[in-house]
Amino acid sequence: MSGLESTNAGMTERAEYPSRRRLPDAPFLAAATGRTPSRRPVWFMRQAGRSLPEYREIRADVGMLESCFDPELVCEITLQPVRRHGVDAAILFSDIVVPLKAAGIDLDIVAGRGPVVAEPVRTIADVAELPRLVPDQVGAVSRAVQLLTAELGDTPLIGFAGAPFTLASYLVEGGPSRNHERTKALMHSDAKTWHALLGTLADTTITFLQTQLHAGVDAVQLFDSWAGALSLAEYREFVLPHSERVFAEVENAGVPRIHFGVGTGELLGAMGEAGADVVGVDWRIPLDVAQRRVGPGKGLQGNLDPAVLFAGEGAVEREARRIAAEADVAVAAGATGHIFNLGHGVLPDTDPTVLTDLVALVHSL
Repeated sequence: MSGLESTNAGMTERAEYPSRRRLPDAPFLAAATGRTPSRRPVWFMRQAGRSLPEYREIRADVGMLESCFDPELVCEITLQPVRRHGVDAAILFSDIVVPLKAAGIDLDIVAGRGPVVAEPVRTIADVAELPRLVPDQVGAVSRAVQLLTAELGDTPLIGFAGAPFTLASYLVEGGPSRNHERTKALMHSDAKTWHALLGTLADTTITFLQTQLHAGVDAVQLFDSWAGALSLAEYREFVLPHSERVFAEVENAGVPRIHFGVGTGELLGAMGEAGADVVGVDWRIPLDVAQRRVGPGKGLQGNLDPAVLFAGEGAVEREARRIAAEADVAVAAGATGHIFNLGHGVLPDTDPTVLTDLVALVHSL
């Protein structure tokens, strides 16, 4: 049995979802589903926290993972950028390693470094011992989503999860990695173990997304943060089948699905095949070029360089207008819509006022 066949054999059963909130006029959902929005929608990755003084104040004595399992705190942090900036979507405050932590994997988020795993996963025996996530273990996340949907009014809520490859890179390396050498060594030297690991992590990702969908999120985004470290051949053989399964398993929820990775310009065509409705684009490639690589029938999201937010009002406006113009070309060529965003997350030292002004500018375009 091949690695892919073995992972499909353990495929999570399809789930039915409750009726969603009715948000027919939400610009974000219109752009994500191929309809014409009343204005160009905008939200920012890592908008929940990072640069906001009110976020730093509320989290002053609370650890990152502890914060992610406190429903009231998650709700407040998620709402902060909506109140301050007037963005067109909220994204759930969480972290991509939350489902791993919830399942029982010994890891922590170390300040200045990121997620650190106590016992890296590098053998088939290690994979067999990985705990499986069950929905009750992320009940706090469900509660946070329910609180948020009651508070957000007409603003959609985006749920999210880390893609199997990115989760695997943390588990295999033991933490963040510049070169992903252990990860690539495992995929090339022991494909059976690799596919077993990604199959297990796909199950975890599916369960985490389904839990958020049952609780009421209005869209989902799959972050494959480190996929840009791969060649196209590696991505197609070792990653794409598992991301495809994740998207397939949440398709019947009927909400927009977004796929994003950093440094993935050469992978955009393959990432577009994974099953998302919208493909996120980082700042390294123009949106009209991205559209040609992704092909017609998909929306695009992005893609202002977060560093430009430090360059002054004139530079921000110039770059925002350029991106909007490139997006219009992309839509004319077959993209189903454009959601303005950064090409990666908000940097911690960003002036929040710059973000507020950028939202107003994008809405005026």
